[in-house]
Amino acid sequence: MSATINQRIAANIEGDFVVFLIGARVNRWWKLHRFFPIARAMSAMITELEAHPELGMLHVESWGGRTSIMVQYWKSFDHLHAYARSKDAVHLPAWTAFNKEIGSNGDFGIWHETYLVNAHQYEAIYNNMPEFGLAHAGGWQPAAGKRNTAMGRLGKSTGQDEPVLAVEEAV
Repeated sequence: MSATINQRIAANIEGDFVVFLIGARVNRWWKLHRFFPIARAMSAMITELEAHPELGMLHVESWGGRTSIMVQYWKSFDHLHAYARSKDAVHLPAWTAFNKEIGSNGDFGIWHETYLVNAHQYEAIYNNMPEFGLAHAGGWQPAAGKRNTAMGRLGKSTGQDEPVLAVEEAV
């Protein structure tokens, strides 16, 4: 288990990046055994991407349940798109197999959302957390000075405006 960073920190990533959300939903529990190849394929993709940082994935976090979600951070949409279409990578054969075996039969739902984020058009705060999410993908700095408030982290103030924590303490 990663050690927690026991202070307020802000994510710091250079340049534009992509947030890619992807997941699956089990619709028919009695066909759960047919989901295992999908899960194995996703695991193989993540293993491949982590072993080859030049492919462009910066970091991944995931949570399971009936509907799963995986959050991936990518260097660019071009990297993500190239990986999805590469005949030499794990994804394309897995995607072809999914469409052949499951397709639109209703057994399992799959989904993804892609967000292209421009440099300095994001803000993130963490406290008493290990390196996580965007802070793990790009790095972090103490949430002090300009990074003290959400408006400051977005470059819309000097950070001298009242952080929510201070407002709540005053009530």
